Amino acid sequence: MPQLSFSRQVLPALALIGILVAVFFIVIQAPDRSQAEAEETPARVDGELASQPRVAGSGVVEPSSEVIEIGTAIGGLVNTVFVAPGERVTKGQPLFRVDTRNLQARVTEARAAIVRAEAAIAEARAAESTAQRQLALYRNIDDPLAVSRAEIINAEGNASAARSRRQLAEAELRAARAALNSAQTESDRAIVRAPISGEILRVDVRPGELVNAGPGGGGPYIRMGETNPLHVRIDVDEDEAVRLKMGAPAIVSPRGGAQQRVEAAFVRAEPLVVPKQSLTNSASERVDVRVLQLIYRLPQDAPASFRVGQQVDAFIAAEEPGQ
Repeated sequence: MPQLSFSRQVLPALALIGILVAVFFIVIQAPDRSQAEAEETPARVDGELASQPRVAGSGVVEPSSEVIEIGTAIGGLVNTVFVAPGERVTKGQPLFRVDTRNLQARVTEARAAIVRAEAAIAEARAAESTAQRQLALYRNIDDPLAVSRAEIINAEGNASAARSRRQLAEAELRAARAALNSAQTESDRAIVRAPISGEILRVDVRPGELVNAGPGGGGPYIRMGETNPLHVRIDVDEDEAVRLKMGAPAIVSPRGGAQQRVEAAFVRAEPLVVPKQSLTNSASERVDVRVLQLIYRLPQDAPASFRVGQQVDAFIAAEEPGQ
């Protein structure tokens, strides 16, 4: 066999193989440039508002009462949960109950203390009455030699001691009644009740779980709110807020469902301008701005896609330039 030349035969072959490998990887790693239907429909507006000045905003659906986060005033083990997500409750209806066996024991002790104090009062009153009659008898004797001064002093001391025992027993009775009232109040507070009439949105507590009271207790354990009607909290950038036609209705559609447009009625504008929190994930979106929050009421026949926490897009009429 003739001797192979590295520079004339092997090196060109290796270069050709490298080029073929590079072309192969370029082809298989090329991005897919085929066109496909968008997964989400971008927000748009039509009708009369489409030809007028308008301001766009993003927001979130919330209950008309806002979301109420329910905690507990008494810590302990939960023994009963009375509600489930989606249920409607009335004001004062029980939501869940903490184990109250220790409170029931305090109630029993307080009632026993009341009985004991009442018996002590009866005994003290009888002793006080006897001492008062004995003292009155000594004082009504006409002959000063019949009763010594020491006996009168002793009768006065007995009457005073009996009166003190009665007053002490009455104080113990008041304390026992106060303890009973406190234990019954604590027992009633162990049942967490709905602060308003509304719908249960989320339940994060189960029987057997431990709940704690206070700001760091781990709550909220239940979220609820009045969902009839629903409200929409719309954020408008502060540099666009000056163009708003305050009080005008808004065209609202759920995120990704621009074809489901409803007209929401203006409720109020929040007086405090706050940092932007509701994001649209747009590449051109600014997150270092402050926003004016507008509250709108959704109609009763709004589509079911408008749920609490659902993000929405909104268009609101703006003032004409120069006005």
